[in-house]
Parts: sequence; structure tokens; C-alpha cells
Amino acid sequence: MVVIGVDPGSLFTGYGVIRQEDADFHVLACGVIRLNSRRTHAERIGEIYRKLDAVISAHNPSRAAIETVFVSRNVQSALKLGQVRGSVIALAVNRQLELVEYAPREVKAAVTGRGSASKQQVAFMVQRILQIRQAPETNDVTDALGIALCDLLKTGNGACAAGAACAPGAGSRKKNWAQFVASRPDMIVR
Repeated sequence: MVVIGVDPGSLFTGYGVIRQEDADFHVLACGVIRLNSRRTHAERIGEIYRKLDAVISAHNPSRAAIETVFVSRNVQSALKLGQVRGSVIALAVNRQLELVEYAPREVKAAVTGRGSASKQQVAFMVQRILQIRQAPETNDVTDALGIALCDLLKTGNGACAAGAACAPGAGSRKKNWAQFVASRPDMIVR
């Protein structure tokens, strides 16, 4: 199964594409779309759409995972983020990808075991689980990889229904975690 994770932002949008084969995860692509703040918001949304569309064309994921809205005190920022998310959702629907949304705490809990983990802890675990030798350039990239990884860990091989976040015990998650732990004894801290 191949999943694209997207960490939407109006100036920096991270993406990560992961393929799962049994208990092994392989990063196919990851990066950040850096947008020019001098361009209009509509132009930036169009650029995000086009660049993510190119990533999807290159790697052909069957699912898209996106983080739910983070409520901000700044109404303008929240509206802009909602518009960026809308373009990502529209792209996923247009490409006929299954779309799932995860709350930030869900992603952190799936990747680190703690819903209150810091961005640095998420980045560390993403690098460790995915065996990434060189740290990605920004947390936008590790967040996007974490979102895709969360989806794969929670759903196993696509066991959850499209468009719905999975319950913690849904699908074959227990089996996948057992396989994951068994295949990586060097990652177990005793």
C-alpha cells in the first residue's frame, strides 16, 4: 500500500509518500513546497495543488492522509489554512484517493506512543522508524511523513473505511505492531 501524507500550510506544505510492504516501510518521496509570500493566496493554493498533483502522478498512492485543522487564535491564519486543506482534499477527491484525516494528537500517539509528544520527538521517531539517515530539512517534512505513517500503522493494509479516522484497535493494527516490533529488535529499549 502507498500513502501520501500532507502537512498543509499557507507558506510551507510538507508531503511524504510511504510504501508499506508487510511490516516494512519505504519512503518513496518527501519534501516541502515553499511558497512565495509575495504571491496571492490563490496563486499559492494553485501551486500547492499542482505540485502535489505531480507527486501523486509520480508515485500513485491509493490513500491520502491529512492532519485535521489546528484551531488558531488568528482567524485569518485559520481561514487560510482551511483553504489550503480544501485544495488538498479536492485534489485527493479528483484523483479518487481514499482520504483520511487525523488529529495532531493521533499522529503523535501513533508515531511516538504519546499524544503530547513534541515536534522533535515525532521527527526523531519518524527518522528511526523509516530509517532515514539524514534529517529532513524541516519539521513540515517529518510531520507529513508522520501523518502517512500514522495512517499505515492505524489501518494496516487499508482495513478502515475511506474517509473515516480509524479507532485505535481497528483493522489489523495489533498484528502490524507485532510484526513491526519483531522485525526491529534494535529499536526496543529495555
